[in-house]
Amino acid sequence: MTNVGTAYLVGGGIASLAAAVFLVRDAGVDGGSVRVLEELPVAGGALDGSGDPVKGYVTRGGRMLEEEAYVCLWDLLDSVPTLTDPDTTVKQEIWDFNRTWRTKAGARLVNARHEILDAADLGLSARDRAELFRVLALPERVIGSRRIDEFFSEHFFTTNFWAMWRTTFAFQTWSSAIELKRYLLRFTQEFPRIHTLAGVRRTVLNQYDSIVRPVQKWLTDRGVVFEYGTTVTDIDFEQEGGARRVTRLVTQHGPRDLGPGDLAFITLGSMTSDSTYGDDDHAAELIRDGRDGGFRLWRNIAGKAPDFGRPDVFSGNVDQTKWVSFTLTMRSPLLLRRIEDFSGNAPGTGALMTFVDSGWLMSIVVPYQPHFAGQPDDVFTLWGYGLFPDRPGDHVPVTMAQATGQEMLTELVRQLGFEDDLEEIRRTTKVIPVMMPYITSQFQPRGVDDRPLVVPKGAANFAFLGQFTEIPEDVVFTVEYSVRGAMHAVYGLLGVDRKIPGIYHALADPKVAFEALKTALT
Repeated sequence: MTNVGTAYLVGGGIASLAAAVFLVRDAGVDGGSVRVLEELPVAGGALDGSGDPVKGYVTRGGRMLEEEAYVCLWDLLDSVPTLTDPDTTVKQEIWDFNRTWRTKAGARLVNARHEILDAADLGLSARDRAELFRVLALPERVIGSRRIDEFFSEHFFTTNFWAMWRTTFAFQTWSSAIELKRYLLRFTQEFPRIHTLAGVRRTVLNQYDSIVRPVQKWLTDRGVVFEYGTTVTDIDFEQEGGARRVTRLVTQHGPRDLGPGDLAFITLGSMTSDSTYGDDDHAAELIRDGRDGGFRLWRNIAGKAPDFGRPDVFSGNVDQTKWVSFTLTMRSPLLLRRIEDFSGNAPGTGALMTFVDSGWLMSIVVPYQPHFAGQPDDVFTLWGYGLFPDRPGDHVPVTMAQATGQEMLTELVRQLGFEDDLEEIRRTTKVIPVMMPYITSQFQPRGVDDRPLVVPKGAANFAFLGQFTEIPEDVVFTVEYSVRGAMHAVYGLLGVDRKIPGIYHALADPKVAFEALKTALT
């Protein structure tokens, strides 16, 4: 066992959970020395899944995984058994499931006339391609804090390629051009299959039930302690020579002083901070005042060192970073059957369907059923979101941000052209909308120094975790980013002699690069 006093993990999201696994599995730290400090009464962070068949189920978002790019996540999950079979790892369960239930979207893009578009026709002009290649060629320091729409002409934003790329990854025209460049490089292998999303891998259930719960059980079985209802509001540091150390964690219950052998792994910011929930008859409230403190800790420590990042770059414009999602809980299979007949996709095989002409730019996913642990056989779920929450609907006279659950359902059914079954679908469906003010905050235009390194220079007993740290070449808004950062944090601080899986570079594979280039040029 590695001689560590107490390793404090600030935040209970997937980054902290992964760091806890790596501390125990790879660094040899005793599980009883690891403590997860979480503000909420549940772990998992953005990987959520809750509810019941009566009140309704809800997930704030869904994560699309990928075999080639998610190497650190697979490394993590290959050590964790499922909850149902101790001889099967979570990784193996996911891979086996996706071999049986393959994704191949038959209706990736749908227009206002309820017609399925030929999404294989990307619609890129010679100028669009030149602009794409220019972004790929420019160094990040040259791109700087400029937006995507500063690099492309108007036509690019009318193409099928942009409609699919933006809704698959949740980009806005004002998002960071650096992040777009990284995504284009990281997911080059998706170019030939972006119209079917055949590269997508899904968990059997939602990510909380399929990933978080097994990981948490693995940790608690090894003595890791979870302290819920604990909010770290500030952190004290000291510097001696070139070494910097955390000396105290300030919580609402009092200070935690760190001794010579103690460590602190600190999650910065939260994309799901201040999330609120509505219902059939009420819209989800938009909170602008940072009520739950998801960014407060980062703001409090950012002023203590110039290399601790700039949180306001990411959290300072809610109207640019918010969107709304919704989860349907249906007591009738009617809607799913209509969608299957329309798209040709059984639940779990269609990935994302986007209504390209909708005012809300609405997209939906019909997951494999059941999607929640304990979900009855006669109850069904569907998830959706809209990238334009402040625009009015096409079939309801309110913005998506103002819409109740039933208004969102009405908009969806009419986007599909299923008005003849609207009343029956409404009668048998509960809808839970979710407002997330900071859900794409990690995509905000930024300079190259606006995010701190995972292990800052001179850090002797602390590291940063989460979506707002800087990991060269990797892409935020992915589970992989959080897990890779956790690996860097643990291995870097404790000198773990184990290689971190390399970032997948599709362009290094001649066959993959050729297929991607052929797709982009035709």
